[in-house]
Amino acid sequence: MTDDNIQRLKRLAAEKAVELVGDGMVLGLGTGSTAALAVDAIGVRVAAGLKVVGIPTSEATAAQSQRLGIPLTDFGTHDVVDLTIDGADAVDLDDLTLIKGLGGALLREKIVAGASKRMAVIIDETKLQGTIGSRTPVPVETVRFGWQATERHLRALGAKPRLRLGKDTLPFVTDGGNFILDCDFGPITEAAKLQAALKNLVGVVETGLFIGLATDVIIARADGIEVVRKG
Repeated sequence: MTDDNIQRLKRLAAEKAVELVGDGMVLGLGTGSTAALAVDAIGVRVAAGLKVVGIPTSEATAAQSQRLGIPLTDFGTHDVVDLTIDGADAVDLDDLTLIKGLGGALLREKIVAGASKRMAVIIDETKLQGTIGSRTPVPVETVRFGWQATERHLRALGAKPRLRLGKDTLPFVTDGGNFILDCDFGPITEAAKLQAALKNLVGVVETGLFIGLATDVIIARADGIEVVRKG
């Protein structure tokens, strides 16, 4: 499948996700190239008269939303998000566990997803990896102070951590001012147990394991769009 075909299918999947959006909703607006397609589609509907407000999961998404005229809000005004639309870096279709955060917005993404009644995830079929972690590392957001100590603790848990660097070869800094350690654990058979162990480490802010949050996965496959819904 060519890159153009993948992009076309991802756009169709994004449009399918945006069909879930209704008038008056509070939306979680995801981050990344696939989520950006959904934000574009929401912008088209807003221009046509749709009344929604959005909570962006990154500064980049906030800027995109403002360019498109999508009204933004925050958790000081709204307690609950009706629907979040976002992408993912890896998905296990057995239980809809996700790995997210390769775009660097995992903390805000998880805050928004955790407050959402429904989370629709848009992916192309390359993100389906069977057992989670088989090909994709788990991003772990850590405070900058003492990140080397946190890295050592991660190694003790069996990870092969790597400090994420930006295009300038300096450490990548999240919107929250933290570093990210991309951790290869190999295939993860007990994601909830690993998540608990990671969150128990001093210095870890959040992880890219999204467990029990996705309700819908919309997959751009070579032969069309597939929708998988939770139980």
